[in-house]
Amino acid sequence: MTNANNTLLEVKDLTVYYGKALALDRISLHVKQGEIVAMVGANGAGKTTAIRAISGSKQPASGEIWFDGGRRIDKMPPYNVVRLGIVQVPAGRQIFQTMSVLDNLKVGTHRRKDREGIRRDLEMVYEHFPILREKRSQAGGELSGGQQQMLAVGRALMADPKLLLMDEPSIGLSPILVAEVAKIIKNINSRGISVLLVEQNARMALRLASRAYILETGRISLKGNCEDLLDNDEVKRCYLGG
Repeated sequence: MTNANNTLLEVKDLTVYYGKALALDRISLHVKQGEIVAMVGANGAGKTTAIRAISGSKQPASGEIWFDGGRRIDKMPPYNVVRLGIVQVPAGRQIFQTMSVLDNLKVGTHRRKDREGIRRDLEMVYEHFPILREKRSQAGGELSGGQQQMLAVGRALMADPKLLLMDEPSIGLSPILVAEVAKIIKNINSRGISVLLVEQNARMALRLASRAYILETGRISLKGNCEDLLDNDEVKRCYLGG
């Protein structure tokens, strides 16, 4: 595969099973450098399975995943995928509850050796999320839900990603905090980091991203520019409540 048109990630005909159950059925998608791409669908549509396959934590039955100029990654272990610059922000945040905020952030650097780069990125995270600087000595479990989401994103940024895989970042958050998460994603993307955003919250995702894929029971049912999808009658009926 060549890196045509600045394609950072390309997923080709990906099929994934859980036991004998088909979770993904030959899906294909791509993310360009500097792009926010959304993957939208109901619970159980296969969105998280796609994220896990890309990150290396779930082995596909068939298909190919290519990254950053033609490197095939679908048979790589997760730690090598991270080294290439693909970092996942998991659903439910999954921070270390008893560790301090600062130590949680340092977890993201465990494969890095560049001390000056780590110092610079820590300052960048604190600029994005001033509350994390203020609470850097507190246990992660003492933070509010929105602050824990900030911490999970900050930890991912400390890994110096080229591509962020964000799995349901708005789940369990109030509408005000959902808007804050959307702002965070925009700010991250403005630094040149590509984002693959997996969401049940179709309205938020389609307003943030430039392109989107709609998943239904393991298949891509619709894809296109988000402006067009927001105007699509089927998308309005099934995902936007109108």
